[in-house]
Amino acid sequence: MNEVIRTIQNHRSHRSYLPKEIDERMLEQIIQSVQAAPSWINGQQVSVIAIKDPDRKKKLAALSGNQKYIEEAPVFLIFCIDFYRTYLASQMENTPFVVSENIDTLLVGSTDVGIALGTAVIAAESLGLGTVPIGGIRRNLEDVITELNLPPYVLPISGLCVGYPDGDPGLKPRLPQEAVYHEEIYQQDLKPALENYNTTYQAYLEERSSGKQSGTWTKAVAGFYSKQYYEGIEKALKKQHLPHYK
Repeated sequence: MNEVIRTIQNHRSHRSYLPKEIDERMLEQIIQSVQAAPSWINGQQVSVIAIKDPDRKKKLAALSGNQKYIEEAPVFLIFCIDFYRTYLASQMENTPFVVSENIDTLLVGSTDVGIALGTAVIAAESLGLGTVPIGGIRRNLEDVITELNLPPYVLPISGLCVGYPDGDPGLKPRLPQEAVYHEEIYQQDLKPALENYNTTYQAYLEERSSGKQSGTWTKAVAGFYSKQYYEGIEKALKKQHLPHYK
């Protein structure tokens, strides 16, 4: 196993950080790695905003659901879909700009953000840093857009805490490969694999919490997706001139 694969397979989500600043050269290497990642048509539909100011981190932590580790991390990176540069390119080339009318825009932008964020995680961990993605940045999306002074066609998708980890939270068990990997066609009989994973996941929770937590993976994700989690997404899309329900 080479070091890259070892780094990827040893991934943990870190929610506690040492009070130690990140060297700017390390941060630059992470961003350079993000820029080296692939993107649709080489459109590079991603921007990253680094938040270091303690007051702004505190405000974004509150907007993200009072997630205190945003304040603890020396750097909080916010990954955005960015078609503003495309808009400027269209102006420069005097061509039509129909991004706001094409729902595929959201798929393209979100895919590019996912690739960029995953690349940043691997780059950071290869440097001995810890990370945790923050989807809560979408909890109060319009307020975040205002706080970051985002132009039209730019939308925050996820944050990423980056810092020196304080402790080791351990590896979280993943779904069995047969529930994730398919050859030729999708194998739909997944309930036995999920039931086996429930047993593994429940044992992990109980061991990690010394018996204070318990539950299954299926119960956790079913509960999460039984309701609309974040309000105001459609309004934020409209505000940023991106595709939305009319």
